[in-house]
Amino acid sequence: MPSNLSQSRDSRQTIHLPTEREASSIPRGDTDGNWEYPSPQQMYNAMLRKGYDDTPEDAVESMVAVHNFLNEGAWAEIVDWERRFSRGLAYGWQACRRGEEGFQQDADRLANPREIATPRLLRFQGRPDEMTPKARLVDFMGRMYPAKFGCEPPFDRHDWYVQRRTVDGQTQEVRYVIDYYSGPPEPTGEPVFFLDVRPAVDSPTAAVERLMRWGGDVWHRASGAKARETASS
Repeated sequence: MPSNLSQSRDSRQTIHLPTEREASSIPRGDTDGNWEYPSPQQMYNAMLRKGYDDTPEDAVESMVAVHNFLNEGAWAEIVDWERRFSRGLAYGWQACRRGEEGFQQDADRLANPREIATPRLLRFQGRPDEMTPKARLVDFMGRMYPAKFGCEPPFDRHDWYVQRRTVDGQTQEVRYVIDYYSGPPEPTGEPVFFLDVRPAVDSPTAAVERLMRWGGDVWHRASGAKARETASS
């Protein structure tokens, strides 16, 4: 998404790569409008700059498509977090107490369009060589119990800095961490990816948000609410 990547054809390049950039659905935090994804030519130049001299030129356009697809997925996950917690922890608990399934059923009832402010992406940082604490824990568990937790470590990690607008009109900067995982390919050969997106534990509030969301399903079952809802339906 950076705009300062070169669009010039590299001297080692043997085929033409498009220079057109695709607009994302991700609002910028520093100006009106949305972020733009890099063109295939910019992506190729960035790969060369990072030392990936063996990047197949004819695969770059597919790489850009996957890059854009994953970023759109990451933003959708961030928006989902913000739908729960941009209006405070009290609303967040109401949104989480019936678990993921319950939130989807309650979303229209709980939502007040006047209170919903679109989050905006301020900046981002790639940190592929720095595993998050959670990724290290998952990797450790995979080594100890490969049959149950075994998976490859994430192939990338990003930190996204998001502008959250609260119901009183104030803005907060919230850092999200994103781990990118590869999964076994589909029978058709299509690649499979998994994203683990969550607020970084930079504050007690962020820790409570994570606990609420991840504990919502457990609470919904342990309290007997799910069984009562099933019996009454």
